[in-house]
Amino acid sequence: MLKRTELDASPRRVVVTGMGLISPLGNDLEASWNNLLAGKSGGGKVTHFEATEDFPSRIGCEVKNFDPLDYLDKRDVRRHDRVSQFALAAATEAVTSSGLDTGSAEINAERCGVIFGSGIGGIATFEEQHKRMLDKGPSRVSPFFIPMFIPDIAAGVISIRWGLRGPNYSTVSACASSAHAIGNAMRHIRYGDADVMVAGGSEATITPMTYAGFSAMKALSTRNDDPEGASRPFSTDRDGFVMGEGAGALVLEALEHAEARGAEIFAEVAGYGISGDAFHITAPPPDGYGAQQAMRMSLKHMGVEPAEVDYINAHGTSTMADAIETKAIKAVLGKHAYEIVVNSTKSMTGHLLGAAGALEAIASIQVLRTGCIPPTINFQGSDPECDLEYAHGGMIERNVELALSNSFGFGGHNVCLAIRRWN
Repeated sequence: MLKRTELDASPRRVVVTGMGLISPLGNDLEASWNNLLAGKSGGGKVTHFEATEDFPSRIGCEVKNFDPLDYLDKRDVRRHDRVSQFALAAATEAVTSSGLDTGSAEINAERCGVIFGSGIGGIATFEEQHKRMLDKGPSRVSPFFIPMFIPDIAAGVISIRWGLRGPNYSTVSACASSAHAIGNAMRHIRYGDADVMVAGGSEATITPMTYAGFSAMKALSTRNDDPEGASRPFSTDRDGFVMGEGAGALVLEALEHAEARGAEIFAEVAGYGISGDAFHITAPPPDGYGAQQAMRMSLKHMGVEPAEVDYINAHGTSTMADAIETKAIKAVLGKHAYEIVVNSTKSMTGHLLGAAGALEAIASIQVLRTGCIPPTINFQGSDPECDLEYAHGGMIERNVELALSNSFGFGGHNVCLAIRRWN
């Protein structure tokens, strides 16, 4: 039985042994990664609802050709919002790639848990059921409305699917949700609460209310005539983010637990920095001090110097915040910031909101494993405040030993995950 009977005096190392991805670029990790390297855009016209001219933004990065029946039977498909369907799909790939579902090793279910984040949850179900109530009365609302809508349900259904009875909850911190999930899962393992955690996030927010709300904030790109080129992180003419959807899942495991069962190790999650801006409900402070604090904390936890960072997967949303994130990176790394690559995979995937941190952590791990850094596409001109190497010219091949993955959310939530290459 693989179980922990004593707590070590020192924190345990935490490694990644499984990954799964559903994204606008592919319905598994391999397809998504190949399209990231190729610089392919996932943008297009919105098809999930009738995006009339009343909507200032009518473009998005939708998941294509997704069939929930690959993961659920017909009855359960009707009982799960798209956000949970994505979560189960990504978790299935992650658990399969980890080898935990083969039965080759006995796993103590009480020491295996799930933390899965979502910024908004089952908003499509909310909109549908609210309309049903207005049109037909409260008695016609589905008895599954609440469990389909609440953001924490993805963590619940994943734990039920594999019988994982350890720590189980959701993180809700806007666009930092799944990064918080990964970091918290790492800490649960590091300090002895669990041996294995499935962590990540899911989002399915290409809906009328979501578009109306973000459009009212003027947060979305309105380049409706160029959906593939609308997400332009760090470009001088960026005009807002492009909505994305999907899910990312990672299996995190105590190093000795992974080694005992002979698991393949993809990378080590070695640092977790978190902070709050305490500044504004949606805007970051001009100097990005909250982002700085998160990055510095992640490096401090690792015991490394800023000069050891090789690559940063930036939050990079294609908004005014890109310049502030650049300023924060330079404040933390100093002159070394000009020697590394900083990219934004959101230029291709759009912004997955609560699932963005998981997707980008997985992309960072793939960079560490392959030495290939995806480009930041759709560059149209230099912003003097964004003067780092953003891989605007295409994929960059470079040995990367230490990567940072940044995630920031409305409310001033900041997360930086520090991930080390596994040799």
